[in-house]
Amino acid sequence: MDFTFNSQLIQGYHKKSQMARVLTEDWVLRNMYCPVCGNIRLHQYANNSPVADFYCESCHNDFELKSKNKKRGDLGNIINDGQYDKMIERITSDRNPNFFFMHYVDFRVRNMILIPNHYFVPEIILKRKPLSNTARRAGWVGCNINIASIPQSGKIFIIKEGVPINKFEVQSLYQKTLFLKQGNLNSRGWIIDVLSCIERIPDADFTLDQVYAFTPELQAKHPDNNFVHDKIRQQLQYLRDQGYIQFTSRGHYRKT
Repeated sequence: MDFTFNSQLIQGYHKKSQMARVLTEDWVLRNMYCPVCGNIRLHQYANNSPVADFYCESCHNDFELKSKNKKRGDLGNIINDGQYDKMIERITSDRNPNFFFMHYVDFRVRNMILIPNHYFVPEIILKRKPLSNTARRAGWVGCNINIASIPQSGKIFIIKEGVPINKFEVQSLYQKTLFLKQGNLNSRGWIIDVLSCIERIPDADFTLDQVYAFTPELQAKHPDNNFVHDKIRQQLQYLRDQGYIQFTSRGHYRKT
């Protein structure tokens, strides 16, 4: 895997956004395999496709690429995206793409993360303020992706701090997340939220009361549900059945 961009491609370009798109998309075409099925290459959709940026001919998964050029740190927690309504429509459809998030520095890829499409629920899409009446696209409403609210299990590194992760490990981590495809968006949102709470508990062993401590936060995210403790227990049982946690004794669990 070659981490370096082909800088010759941007001769004649002047806008930074155009240069970034050309360089990062070319890198994906030259280097990326399909992290779902392992197919050795991805193919590109036509520019401005409403579906995604890339697709796999073998498993028919779609992939959207987002990138950030940042000297220090990593991608951060907030990623700019396009129109809010279109984003919500896309992630709630049957053609919801998986996302690649790329962090690069000085024309070299530093980090590459896959976030499977089943981790995308409307709650992680943040609506921006409408553009002012004096703007060229007055009233247009964009959005941001809050990747901080996605559990660590949904952030699968393909490249981490300049080191490629074994292809088969990437595929295995993806396969482990497939249980989230089951159920509707509301039930998926609950599982993801409870999983995020568990990950924030520092110890491997934890108690039901420690998860109950997140009740105000979960209630705020799901204001129509008045039985948050019941929901928490339901999600813990589901995560236990999926092998994400173990039940050790009454009210006590262990992360696997």
